[in-house]
Formats: sequence, structure tokens, C-alpha cells
Amino acid sequence: MNTVLVCDDQPALRELIRAALAEGAYEVVEAPDGAEALRAARERGPDVIILDMVLPDQSGLDVLARLRTEPALATTPVILCTAHPISLGGDNGNGLGADRYLQKPFSPRDLLAIVDELAGTAS
Repeated sequence: MNTVLVCDDQPALRELIRAALAEGAYEVVEAPDGAEALRAARERGPDVIILDMVLPDQSGLDVLARLRTEPALATTPVILCTAHPISLGGDNGNGLGADRYLQKPFSPRDLLAIVDELAGTAS
């Protein structure tokens, strides 16, 4: 079973993502902030990380930068989520290696399809 780490400070959104990924039979590990996400990523070695860009303790981009410096996590696929419009110009995480971007609100079906693709389970 593939593991997905979900880092978002909103419990309701983490629950929505958990429900969406249940259809794909993923094990979901939750983190409410960046520090907890980094700890969980190191301990669990998830197959995919879903990371909110606005967190209470640090930005999602800061967490992503830290992930990319750790050899065991450097190539883990990361989906950055944000409620703000995503600009593909400038530094929005491309230089840090984000694999996908999702603007909130997003479709649970779309999220599942992206996770399936990144985890290598897409049919």
C-alpha cells in the first residue's frame, strides 16, 4: 500500500483528502504544520507528499526546500496546494522541484488522479 503524507493546517481539508484517497487504497499520514510534515516524511518515507503552501510555522516552499536537501526525500513527488492563484512565472516552487500544483478548492477526483499518477498506480 502506498503512503501519502498530507500537510495542511485545516483538519477539514485533511479529512477531505483522506476520504478522496481512500478510494485509491492509500495509507494517509497527516501533519498540521511544516515541522510535523518534515518529521513524518523522515519517519515514514511517503510515496507522495501533498503540501499546503501556507502553514502556521513556515511556508510550504520552505518545507519543500528542506525535503529536497535530504537524500532519502529529494525525489519524493510533491503536490503543492494553495488557495491563491498560481502563477507559473517567477519562483513558485519549480526551482525546488514541486511535481504538481493544485489550486484550492480542487476536485477530490482530480487529486486522486494526480496522486495515482505520481505514485505510479494510475491505470
